[in-house]
Amino acid sequence: MLRFLARRTLGAIVIILLISAITFFLFFALPSEPALMSCGKNCTADSLAVINKNLGLDQPVPVQYWHYMVGIFAGRDLTVGHCPAPCFGYSFSNQQPVWGTIVDRFPTTLSITLGGAAVFLTVGVGIGMLAAAFRGTWIDKAVSSLSLLGNALQIYFVGVIALAVLVSGLHWMDNPAYYPITDNPVKWFTGMIIPWLVLSIIFIANYSRMTRSQMIEQLAEDHVRTARAKGLGRRAVFFRYAWRGAMAPIVTIFGIDLGSLFGGAIITEFTFSLHGLGRLAVSSVSETDLPTLMAVMLVGCTAIVIANIVVDAAYAFIDPRVRLA
Repeated sequence: MLRFLARRTLGAIVIILLISAITFFLFFALPSEPALMSCGKNCTADSLAVINKNLGLDQPVPVQYWHYMVGIFAGRDLTVGHCPAPCFGYSFSNQQPVWGTIVDRFPTTLSITLGGAAVFLTVGVGIGMLAAAFRGTWIDKAVSSLSLLGNALQIYFVGVIALAVLVSGLHWMDNPAYYPITDNPVKWFTGMIIPWLVLSIIFIANYSRMTRSQMIEQLAEDHVRTARAKGLGRRAVFFRYAWRGAMAPIVTIFGIDLGSLFGGAIITEFTFSLHGLGRLAVSSVSETDLPTLMAVMLVGCTAIVIANIVVDAAYAFIDPRVRLA
């Protein structure tokens, strides 16, 4: 198992380095002048030269990339002073430390993503198993119909409807907002309920259909029929034999969907005016702010890669053949 995780970790490091290099070099391929963000209205060629020197933009791009990556682990000296590790530089637009901005924004995105994942996995897998257990009945048909409806919906549409009905119409909930869980867990939970439900609705539809089909397929396997023939109860056969086999493909799909989940969190942040990494990434692109964009990309990529390693470990635990392969 340790060798399996070591291989996955090594591959993850290579992926993160490749993404960081591609993002960095593509930024400088754009027809833009980052120093203009700090130059002001009365900008001159001499002023631009000074700003480029202060930002380190007068050096070759590979040298800039090397200094940037070294600074993340060891810190670096900039014209504004020493930047301790992890040093992601200073924003081109507001000259503030990028790492401080990431620390402020990351909990919001993390709360949306983890909460949405918990909701759609619990609800989607649960109703999929329910539909498989009552295959052919009205319960199965209702779940299938609702899944098709949910799969056709979009986050920005469902978000507006949820605000209009649950907040403005029925007054059942307050406007979505992020509160640090350490300050007020109750407000954190109530402020995230609507974003979680809206983000998870499409995934619930997909996972309920996948779970249903996988459970029906597993229930027809020879080892499950053998367990029934030995006299095991329906519940024991359903959960002990069929459920474990059905979860392996679900875990695999979940690993693939992690990137989509992060993208959905970005749309959710815009829909409910939540200040997370998604809004920060969009603003850094529009403002040509390389340090902020790089930090968001690296943090987001690292979070997704770590989550994929955890998913791979769970998959290897469920199906030992993966470790042997």
